[in-house]
Amino acid sequence: MKFYRINNKITQRPGYRWAIFAILSLQYLLVYFHRVSPALMTRELTSAFSIGGASLGLLSSGYFYAYAMMQLPVGVFADKWGARKTITLFSSVGAVGAILFGLAPNFQVAMAARLLVGLGLSAVFVPAMRVCASLFNAREYAAVSGLLLAMGGVGWFVAATPLTWMTAMFGWRGTFTGIGLLTILLAAATWILVVEKPSHSTDVSDTSGSHRQSVWAGLIRVLSTGRFWPLAGWFFFFGGILFGFCGLWAGPYLMDVCELSKSEAGNVLSMIALGTIVGGPLLGRISDRMVRRRKSVIWFASLVQVFLYLVIFLLKGRLTYASLFPIFFLFGIFGNGIAVVAFAAAKELFDLEIAGAAVGSVNFFAFISAAIYQPLSGLMMDRTGRINGVYPPEAYTPVLFCFLMTSILLLVCISFFREESRLKD
Repeated sequence: MKFYRINNKITQRPGYRWAIFAILSLQYLLVYFHRVSPALMTRELTSAFSIGGASLGLLSSGYFYAYAMMQLPVGVFADKWGARKTITLFSSVGAVGAILFGLAPNFQVAMAARLLVGLGLSAVFVPAMRVCASLFNAREYAAVSGLLLAMGGVGWFVAATPLTWMTAMFGWRGTFTGIGLLTILLAAATWILVVEKPSHSTDVSDTSGSHRQSVWAGLIRVLSTGRFWPLAGWFFFFGGILFGFCGLWAGPYLMDVCELSKSEAGNVLSMIALGTIVGGPLLGRISDRMVRRRKSVIWFASLVQVFLYLVIFLLKGRLTYASLFPIFFLFGIFGNGIAVVAFAAAKELFDLEIAGAAVGSVNFFAFISAAIYQPLSGLMMDRTGRINGVYPPEAYTPVLFCFLMTSILLLVCISFFREESRLKD
Protein backbone atom coordinates (compact mmCIF):
# COMPACT_ATOMS: atom_id res chain seq x y z
CA MET A 1 0.00 0.00 0.00
CA LYS A 2 1.42 3.35 -1.05
CA PHE A 3 1.33 5.89 1.77
CA TYR A 4 0.87 9.64 1.44
CA ARG A 5 4.05 11.71 1.73
CA ILE A 6 4.45 15.16 3.21
CA ASN A 7 4.43 18.19 0.93
CA ASN A 8 6.88 20.48 2.73
CA LYS A 9 5.63 23.62 0.96
CA ILE A 10 2.15 22.99 2.32
CA THR A 11 3.15 22.02 5.85
CA GLN A 12 5.42 25.07 6.22
CA ARG A 13 2.65 27.55 5.49
CA PRO A 14 1.61 29.66 8.50
CA GLY A 15 -1.40 28.21 10.25
CA TYR A 16 -1.24 24.88 8.45
CA ARG A 17 -1.42 22.84 11.64
CA TRP A 18 -4.55 24.76 12.62
CA ALA A 19 -6.09 24.00 9.22
CA ILE A 20 -5.54 20.28 9.88
CA PHE A 21 -6.99 20.73 13.34
CA ALA A 22 -10.11 22.41 11.91
CA ILE A 23 -10.79 19.55 9.48
CA LEU A 24 -10.40 16.90 12.16
CA SER A 25 -12.54 18.93 14.54
CA LEU A 26 -15.46 18.97 12.12
CA GLN A 27 -15.23 15.20 11.91
CA TYR A 28 -15.23 14.96 15.69
CA LEU A 29 -18.31 17.19 15.89
CA LEU A 30 -20.28 14.50 14.07
CA VAL A 31 -18.83 11.80 16.33
CA TYR A 32 -20.44 13.48 19.32
CA PHE A 33 -23.67 14.21 17.51
CA HIS A 34 -24.24 10.51 16.81
CA ARG A 35 -23.10 9.59 20.29
CA VAL A 36 -25.76 11.51 22.22
CA SER A 37 -28.55 12.17 19.71
CA PRO A 38 -30.85 9.39 21.06
CA ALA A 39 -31.36 11.37 24.29
CA LEU A 40 -33.96 13.63 22.66
CA MET A 41 -35.45 11.02 20.34
CA THR A 42 -36.41 8.34 22.85
CA ARG A 43 -40.15 8.70 22.27
CA GLU A 44 -39.78 8.74 18.47
CA LEU A 45 -37.54 5.67 18.49
CA THR A 46 -39.67 3.65 20.91
CA SER A 47 -42.73 4.46 18.81
CA ALA A 48 -41.09 3.80 15.42
CA PHE A 49 -39.72 0.39 16.42
CA SER A 50 -42.25 -0.56 19.14
CA ILE A 51 -39.59 -1.13 21.82
CA GLY A 52 -39.20 -0.59 25.58
CA GLY A 53 -36.44 0.97 27.67
CA ALA A 54 -34.10 -2.04 27.60
CA SER A 55 -34.30 -2.29 23.81
CA LEU A 56 -33.88 1.47 23.50
CA GLY A 57 -30.75 1.25 25.64
CA LEU A 58 -29.49 -1.60 23.48
CA LEU A 59 -30.18 0.38 20.29
CA SER A 60 -28.34 3.43 21.60
CA SER A 61 -25.48 1.30 22.96
CA GLY A 62 -24.95 -0.39 19.58
CA TYR A 63 -22.83 2.64 18.72
CA PHE A 64 -20.73 2.15 21.85
CA TYR A 65 -20.19 -1.59 21.42
CA ALA A 66 -18.66 -1.09 17.99
CA TYR A 67 -16.82 2.04 19.10
CA ALA A 68 -15.32 0.35 22.16
CA MET A 69 -14.26 -2.82 20.33
CA MET A 70 -12.34 -0.71 17.83
CA GLN A 71 -10.40 1.44 20.28
CA LEU A 72 -7.43 -0.92 20.72
CA PRO A 73 -6.95 -1.66 17.00
CA VAL A 74 -7.65 1.98 16.12
CA GLY A 75 -4.74 2.99 18.34
CA VAL A 76 -2.55 0.69 16.27
CA PHE A 77 -3.98 2.07 13.02
CA ALA A 78 -3.30 5.61 14.22
CA ASP A 79 0.33 4.77 14.94
CA LYS A 80 0.83 2.73 11.76
CA TRP A 81 -1.36 4.23 8.98
CA GLY A 82 -1.81 7.80 10.12
CA ALA A 83 -4.95 9.91 10.41
CA ARG A 84 -5.69 10.65 6.76
CA LYS A 85 -6.32 7.11 5.57
CA THR A 86 -7.78 5.87 8.82
CA ILE A 87 -10.33 8.66 9.24
CA THR A 88 -11.36 8.71 5.57
CA LEU A 89 -12.00 4.97 5.41
CA PHE A 90 -13.86 4.64 8.68
CA SER A 91 -15.88 7.86 8.31
CA SER A 92 -17.22 6.54 5.02
CA VAL A 93 -18.46 3.45 6.87
CA GLY A 94 -20.09 5.70 9.48
CA ALA A 95 -21.81 7.69 6.74
CA VAL A 96 -23.35 4.52 5.33
CA GLY A 97 -24.56 3.60 8.83
CA ALA A 98 -26.17 7.01 9.37
CA ILE A 99 -28.07 6.81 6.08
CA LEU A 100 -29.16 3.24 6.84
CA PHE A 101 -30.38 4.32 10.28
CA GLY A 102 -32.53 7.01 8.71
CA LEU A 103 -34.05 4.44 6.34
CA ALA A 104 -34.33 1.54 8.84
CA PRO A 105 -37.70 -0.27 8.53
CA ASN A 106 -37.37 -2.17 11.83
CA PHE A 107 -35.38 -2.51 15.04
CA GLN A 108 -32.95 -5.10 13.63
CA VAL A 109 -31.89 -2.89 10.72
CA ALA A 110 -31.66 0.15 13.01
CA MET A 111 -29.42 -1.82 15.38
CA ALA A 112 -27.14 -2.86 12.51
CA ALA A 113 -27.01 0.77 11.37
CA ARG A 114 -25.99 1.99 14.85
CA LEU A 115 -23.24 -0.62 14.90
CA LEU A 116 -21.97 0.69 11.55
CA VAL A 117 -22.05 4.27 12.80
CA GLY A 118 -20.07 3.29 15.90
CA LEU A 119 -17.60 1.29 13.83
CA GLY A 120 -17.06 4.10 11.36
CA LEU A 121 -16.75 6.97 13.82
CA SER A 122 -14.51 4.99 16.17
CA ALA A 123 -11.50 6.03 14.11
CA VAL A 124 -11.70 9.81 14.38
CA PHE A 125 -10.70 10.85 17.89
CA VAL A 126 -7.63 8.67 18.46
CA PRO A 127 -5.99 9.47 15.09
CA ALA A 128 -6.81 13.16 15.63
CA MET A 129 -5.16 13.05 19.05
CA ARG A 130 -2.18 11.32 17.48
CA VAL A 131 -1.82 14.10 14.93
CA CYS A 132 -2.13 16.76 17.63
CA ALA A 133 0.62 15.03 19.60
CA SER A 134 2.94 15.30 16.60
CA LEU A 135 2.03 18.87 15.60
CA PHE A 136 1.87 20.58 19.01
CA ASN A 137 4.42 20.53 21.81
CA ALA A 138 3.85 19.07 25.27
CA ARG A 139 2.96 22.44 26.82
CA GLU A 140 0.26 23.00 24.18
CA TYR A 141 -1.11 19.48 23.99
CA ALA A 142 -3.76 19.52 26.72
CA ALA A 143 -5.07 22.93 25.66
CA VAL A 144 -5.25 21.90 21.99
CA SER A 145 -6.91 18.63 22.97
CA GLY A 146 -9.37 20.72 24.96
CA LEU A 147 -10.26 22.65 21.82
CA LEU A 148 -10.85 19.34 20.02
CA LEU A 149 -13.09 18.19 22.85
CA ALA A 150 -14.86 21.55 22.67
CA MET A 151 -15.83 20.73 19.09
CA GLY A 152 -17.30 17.54 20.48
CA GLY A 153 -19.27 19.86 22.75
CA VAL A 154 -20.54 21.69 19.68
CA GLY A 155 -21.65 18.30 18.33
CA TRP A 156 -23.43 17.66 21.64
CA PHE A 157 -25.13 21.05 21.30
CA VAL A 158 -26.28 20.23 17.77
CA ALA A 159 -27.78 17.01 19.20
CA ALA A 160 -29.80 19.10 21.69
CA THR A 161 -31.91 22.13 20.71
CA PRO A 162 -30.93 22.20 17.00
CA LEU A 163 -31.84 18.51 16.73
CA THR A 164 -35.35 19.26 17.96
CA TRP A 165 -35.62 21.86 15.17
CA MET A 166 -34.25 19.50 12.53
CA THR A 167 -36.55 16.64 13.51
CA ALA A 168 -39.51 19.03 13.49
CA MET A 169 -38.64 20.15 9.95
CA PHE A 170 -37.35 16.95 8.34
CA GLY A 171 -38.36 14.18 10.76
CA TRP A 172 -35.78 12.05 12.53
CA ARG A 173 -35.33 9.84 9.46
CA GLY A 174 -34.64 12.75 7.11
CA THR A 175 -32.28 14.31 9.63
CA PHE A 176 -30.09 11.23 9.92
CA THR A 177 -30.05 10.66 6.17
CA GLY A 178 -28.83 14.22 5.68
CA ILE A 179 -26.19 13.84 8.40
CA GLY A 180 -24.93 10.73 6.60
CA LEU A 181 -24.53 12.68 3.35
CA LEU A 182 -22.65 15.43 5.21
CA THR A 183 -20.33 12.79 6.71
CA ILE A 184 -19.44 11.61 3.20
CA LEU A 185 -18.45 15.15 2.24
CA LEU A 186 -16.24 15.53 5.30
CA ALA A 187 -14.57 12.18 4.63
CA ALA A 188 -13.74 13.38 1.11
CA ALA A 189 -12.37 16.66 2.48
CA THR A 190 -10.16 14.72 4.90
CA TRP A 191 -8.74 12.63 2.06
CA ILE A 192 -8.07 15.64 -0.17
CA LEU A 193 -6.78 18.19 2.33
CA VAL A 194 -5.18 16.51 5.33
CA VAL A 195 -1.42 16.06 5.19
CA GLU A 196 -0.09 14.73 8.48
CA LYS A 197 3.29 15.03 10.01
CA PRO A 198 4.62 11.72 11.37
CA SER A 199 6.16 11.83 14.79
CA HIS A 200 9.44 10.05 14.13
CA SER A 201 10.06 9.96 10.43
CA THR A 202 9.50 12.02 7.30
CA ASP A 203 8.18 8.87 5.64
CA VAL A 204 5.26 6.90 7.05
CA SER A 205 5.54 4.12 4.48
CA ASP A 206 7.29 1.72 6.84
CA THR A 207 5.17 -1.44 6.80
CA SER A 208 7.93 -3.81 7.84
CA GLY A 209 7.44 -6.65 10.25
CA SER A 210 9.58 -4.89 12.85
CA HIS A 211 7.23 -1.88 12.75
CA ARG A 212 4.14 -4.05 13.18
CA GLN A 213 5.82 -5.78 16.11
CA SER A 214 6.70 -2.43 17.68
CA VAL A 215 3.12 -1.13 17.71
CA TRP A 216 1.75 -4.36 19.17
CA ALA A 217 4.59 -4.36 21.69
CA GLY A 218 3.56 -0.81 22.57
CA LEU A 219 -0.01 -1.94 23.21
CA ILE A 220 1.24 -4.76 25.45
CA ARG A 221 3.44 -2.26 27.26
CA VAL A 222 0.44 0.00 27.90
CA LEU A 223 -1.70 -2.81 29.30
CA SER A 224 1.11 -4.21 31.45
CA THR A 225 1.89 -0.89 33.16
CA GLY A 226 0.55 -0.83 36.72
CA ARG A 227 -0.03 2.93 36.82
CA PHE A 228 -2.30 2.64 33.78
CA TRP A 229 -5.04 0.64 35.54
CA PRO A 230 -6.40 3.20 38.08
CA LEU A 231 -6.79 5.61 35.17
CA ALA A 232 -8.42 2.87 33.07
CA GLY A 233 -10.87 2.27 35.94
CA TRP A 234 -11.59 6.00 36.09
CA PHE A 235 -12.37 6.02 32.36
CA PHE A 236 -14.67 3.01 32.76
CA PHE A 237 -16.86 4.68 35.36
CA PHE A 238 -16.55 8.06 33.62
CA GLY A 239 -18.00 6.65 30.38
CA GLY A 240 -20.77 4.82 32.22
CA ILE A 241 -22.22 7.85 33.95
CA LEU A 242 -21.54 10.33 31.16
CA PHE A 243 -23.23 8.39 28.39
CA GLY A 244 -25.60 6.42 30.58
CA PHE A 245 -27.17 9.53 32.04
CA CYS A 246 -26.21 12.63 30.03
CA GLY A 247 -26.04 10.76 26.73
CA LEU A 248 -29.36 8.89 26.98
CA TRP A 249 -31.58 9.01 30.07
CA ALA A 250 -31.19 12.69 30.96
CA GLY A 251 -33.59 13.61 28.16
CA PRO A 252 -36.40 11.28 29.31
CA TYR A 253 -35.68 12.27 32.94
CA LEU A 254 -36.19 15.95 32.13
CA MET A 255 -39.42 15.27 30.24
CA ASP A 256 -40.90 12.56 32.49
CA VAL A 257 -39.82 13.66 35.98
CA CYS A 258 -39.23 17.40 35.62
CA GLU A 259 -42.18 17.66 33.21
CA LEU A 260 -40.34 19.73 30.60
CA SER A 261 -41.34 19.90 26.95
CA LYS A 262 -39.01 18.43 24.35
CA SER A 263 -37.71 21.88 23.40
CA GLU A 264 -37.17 22.82 27.07
CA ALA A 265 -35.30 19.54 27.66
CA GLY A 266 -33.18 20.32 24.62
CA ASN A 267 -32.34 23.73 26.04
CA VAL A 268 -31.21 22.17 29.34
CA LEU A 269 -29.17 19.46 27.61
CA SER A 270 -27.45 22.12 25.51
CA MET A 271 -25.87 23.31 28.76
CA ILE A 272 -23.79 20.11 28.76
CA ALA A 273 -22.47 21.13 25.37
CA LEU A 274 -21.73 24.69 26.53
CA GLY A 275 -19.99 23.36 29.65
CA THR A 276 -17.88 21.03 27.50
CA ILE A 277 -16.90 23.85 25.15
CA VAL A 278 -15.86 26.03 28.10
CA GLY A 279 -14.53 23.31 30.37
CA GLY A 280 -12.28 21.40 27.97
CA PRO A 281 -9.92 24.28 27.13
CA LEU A 282 -10.23 25.80 30.62
CA LEU A 283 -9.35 22.65 32.56
CA GLY A 284 -6.66 21.79 30.01
CA ARG A 285 -5.04 25.17 30.50
CA ILE A 286 -5.32 24.95 34.29
CA SER A 287 -3.58 21.57 34.29
CA ASP A 288 -0.95 22.83 31.80
CA ARG A 289 -0.08 26.21 33.28
CA MET A 290 -1.42 26.63 36.80
CA VAL A 291 -1.81 23.45 38.83
CA ARG A 292 0.53 21.48 36.57
CA ARG A 293 -0.77 18.23 38.00
CA ARG A 294 -3.30 16.27 36.02
CA LYS A 295 -4.41 14.18 39.01
CA SER A 296 -5.41 17.16 41.15
CA VAL A 297 -7.67 18.57 38.44
CA ILE A 298 -9.24 15.18 37.66
CA TRP A 299 -9.80 14.46 41.37
CA PHE A 300 -11.59 17.78 41.92
CA ALA A 301 -13.78 17.24 38.84
CA SER A 302 -14.69 13.77 40.10
CA LEU A 303 -15.67 15.21 43.48
CA VAL A 304 -17.94 17.75 41.77
CA GLN A 305 -19.62 14.92 39.87
CA VAL A 306 -20.41 13.13 43.15
CA PHE A 307 -22.07 16.32 44.39
CA LEU A 308 -24.08 16.77 41.18
CA TYR A 309 -25.41 13.22 41.16
CA LEU A 310 -26.25 13.53 44.85
CA VAL A 311 -28.34 16.63 44.07
CA ILE A 312 -30.09 14.90 41.14
CA PHE A 313 -30.80 11.79 43.24
CA LEU A 314 -32.09 13.60 46.33
CA LEU A 315 -34.15 16.34 44.69
CA LYS A 316 -35.45 14.47 41.62
CA GLY A 317 -38.57 16.22 40.33
CA ARG A 318 -38.27 19.13 42.79
CA LEU A 319 -35.62 20.78 40.63
CA THR A 320 -36.98 23.86 38.84
CA TYR A 321 -36.44 24.60 35.16
CA ALA A 322 -34.09 27.48 36.04
CA SER A 323 -32.03 25.40 38.49
CA LEU A 324 -31.40 22.69 35.89
CA PHE A 325 -29.34 25.02 33.70
CA PRO A 326 -26.38 25.50 36.09
CA ILE A 327 -26.50 21.83 37.12
CA PHE A 328 -26.18 20.59 33.55
CA PHE A 329 -23.62 23.29 32.74
CA LEU A 330 -21.46 21.87 35.54
CA PHE A 331 -22.05 18.39 34.12
CA GLY A 332 -20.53 19.66 30.89
CA ILE A 333 -17.46 21.15 32.57
CA PHE A 334 -16.65 18.49 35.14
CA GLY A 335 -18.45 15.47 33.69
CA ASN A 336 -17.18 15.78 30.13
CA GLY A 337 -14.68 18.63 29.76
CA ILE A 338 -12.39 16.94 32.27
CA ALA A 339 -11.77 14.12 29.78
CA VAL A 340 -9.14 16.20 27.99
CA VAL A 341 -7.00 16.31 31.14
CA ALA A 342 -7.46 12.58 31.68
CA PHE A 343 -6.42 11.84 28.08
CA ALA A 344 -3.32 13.99 28.57
CA ALA A 345 -2.54 12.03 31.75
CA ALA A 346 -2.83 8.76 29.83
CA LYS A 347 -0.56 10.02 27.05
CA GLU A 348 2.08 11.25 29.49
CA LEU A 349 2.46 7.82 31.07
CA PHE A 350 4.17 6.62 27.87
CA ASP A 351 6.48 7.72 25.05
CA LEU A 352 5.05 9.55 22.04
CA GLU A 353 5.45 6.59 19.68
CA ILE A 354 2.78 4.65 21.57
CA ALA A 355 0.55 7.65 22.35
CA GLY A 356 -2.14 6.33 20.01
CA ALA A 357 -2.19 2.96 21.76
CA ALA A 358 -2.37 4.63 25.18
CA VAL A 359 -5.27 6.92 24.29
CA GLY A 360 -7.06 4.13 22.43
CA SER A 361 -6.75 1.85 25.44
CA VAL A 362 -8.39 4.24 27.92
CA ASN A 363 -10.99 5.10 25.29
CA PHE A 364 -11.89 1.42 25.12
CA PHE A 365 -12.78 1.34 28.81
CA ALA A 366 -14.92 4.48 28.55
CA PHE A 367 -17.01 3.18 25.68
CA ILE A 368 -17.39 -0.43 26.73
CA SER A 369 -18.78 1.00 29.97
CA ALA A 370 -21.27 3.13 28.03
CA ALA A 371 -22.32 0.03 26.10
CA ILE A 372 -23.01 -1.73 29.41
CA TYR A 373 -24.66 1.12 31.32
CA GLN A 374 -27.19 2.18 28.66
CA PRO A 375 -29.10 -1.12 28.26
CA LEU A 376 -28.64 -1.93 31.96
CA SER A 377 -30.27 1.39 32.86
CA GLY A 378 -33.10 0.68 30.43
CA LEU A 379 -33.62 -2.73 32.00
CA MET A 380 -33.85 -1.10 35.44
CA MET A 381 -36.39 1.38 34.09
CA ASP A 382 -38.51 -1.40 32.58
CA ARG A 383 -38.82 -3.10 35.96
CA THR A 384 -41.15 -0.27 36.94
CA GLY A 385 -42.55 0.17 33.44
CA ARG A 386 -44.21 3.02 31.58
CA ILE A 387 -47.56 4.59 32.35
CA ASN A 388 -49.32 6.20 29.40
CA GLY A 389 -46.09 6.07 27.40
CA VAL A 390 -43.82 7.70 29.99
CA TYR A 391 -41.77 6.42 32.94
CA PRO A 392 -43.03 7.51 36.38
CA PRO A 393 -40.58 9.25 38.77
CA GLU A 394 -40.07 6.08 40.84
CA ALA A 395 -38.66 4.30 37.75
CA TYR A 396 -35.69 6.68 37.83
CA THR A 397 -34.80 6.11 41.51
CA PRO A 398 -32.68 2.92 41.11
CA VAL A 399 -31.01 4.30 37.98
CA LEU A 400 -30.04 7.58 39.63
CA PHE A 401 -28.75 5.69 42.67
CA CYS A 402 -26.61 3.57 40.35
CA PHE A 403 -25.14 6.70 38.76
CA LEU A 404 -24.45 8.19 42.21
CA MET A 405 -22.56 5.07 43.34
CA THR A 406 -20.63 5.07 40.08
CA SER A 407 -19.55 8.67 40.62
CA ILE A 408 -18.14 7.64 44.01
CA LEU A 409 -16.18 4.82 42.36
CA LEU A 410 -14.88 7.43 39.90
CA LEU A 411 -13.42 9.38 42.80
CA VAL A 412 -11.91 6.24 44.35
CA CYS A 413 -10.12 5.25 41.13
CA ILE A 414 -8.46 8.62 40.56
CA SER A 415 -7.33 8.68 44.18
CA PHE A 416 -5.13 5.64 43.44
CA PHE A 417 -3.64 7.09 40.25
CA ARG A 418 0.05 8.03 40.39
CA GLU A 419 1.79 10.52 38.10
CA GLU A 420 4.96 12.57 37.98
CA SER A 421 4.90 15.38 40.52
CA ARG A 422 5.40 18.08 37.85
CA LEU A 423 4.82 18.12 34.10
CA LYS A 424 7.80 18.34 31.84
CA ASP A 425 8.40 21.64 30.07
